Amino acid sequence: MRFSVYQESLIGGRKNNQDRMGYSFTRDALLLLVADGMGGHIMGEMAAQIAMQTIAALFQENATPYVKKPERFLEDSFFAAHREIHRYRAINNLPETPRTTIVACLIQHNNAMWAHCGDSRLYWMRNGQILARTRDHSRIETLIAQGKVDPSERDTHPERNKLFNCLGAPNMPIVEISRRASLQAGDIMLLCSDGLWSVLPDHELAQRLHQNTIVRAVPELLQTATSIAGKTGDNATALAMMWESGESLQGNSTITTHTLPIGSVTTTIQAPRHLDPEPVDTYNDSEIEKAIDEIRKAIDKSSRITSRN
Repeated sequence: MRFSVYQESLIGGRKNNQDRMGYSFTRDALLLLVADGMGGHIMGEMAAQIAMQTIAALFQENATPYVKKPERFLEDSFFAAHREIHRYRAINNLPETPRTTIVACLIQHNNAMWAHCGDSRLYWMRNGQILARTRDHSRIETLIAQGKVDPSERDTHPERNKLFNCLGAPNMPIVEISRRASLQAGDIMLLCSDGLWSVLPDHELAQRLHQNTIVRAVPELLQTATSIAGKTGDNATALAMMWESGESLQGNSTITTHTLPIGSVTTTIQAPRHLDPEPVDTYNDSEIEKAIDEIRKAIDKSSRITSRN
């Protein structure tokens, strides 16, 4: 594998940064992760950190040197992260469970596959065009998918910030998994939190990442987003990867993995936590159950959407 990668996170107008980002790779597999701890619940940053560590630990165990069953790995690792967050609440006797959104991308054998819970996004871009992006697990996106709300209301609807799917909720999360995408040289994967995509339109993200190297474009996008959002702005995080660029524009950011020994894992994510294989009990909540059912139907209708500029 040969790729360039760059990641950065800005605190924005918040008192602390609850976003987490990171990547891990072996000779034949690359995992990209972004998590956004939910500020409406206690210790969102801890939920995000636990999710990152748990999924990275499972990648290290399964990527030997690639993941044999990528769809199952993505789903199982998300479930494991969800259980670890609940275990953290129980051990620390917290009044509620911390929560986080999550988006992950697994790349191997020239194919990419991604999964997400919540509204942390992935964009797949080629030549300045968005080939696909994740659909937020939010009330507004569910209403749009059902045809009850026009897409033009996406940024103004009163329920635009209402999420019904994340890690750490009482119910088990729904893990939406993409189809396998065949990558071409120059393709870009952008994973980001809502502190970026909610401020800048999709077409601007694609245009800037096409016009500049990811090393230059990512920090400029984040600076622009936090400047526009101002003192009340959210944390803004982005992780971008360019696949097999034949050019030398990326300089020292280019990573070549074919010389890595089998069994070797490189990661920017902190040491993993102990994994508890035991599932946690879930709780019934009629409103969340109804919303999850709506999300599931919307996912069945369309597993992936393209950009709407």
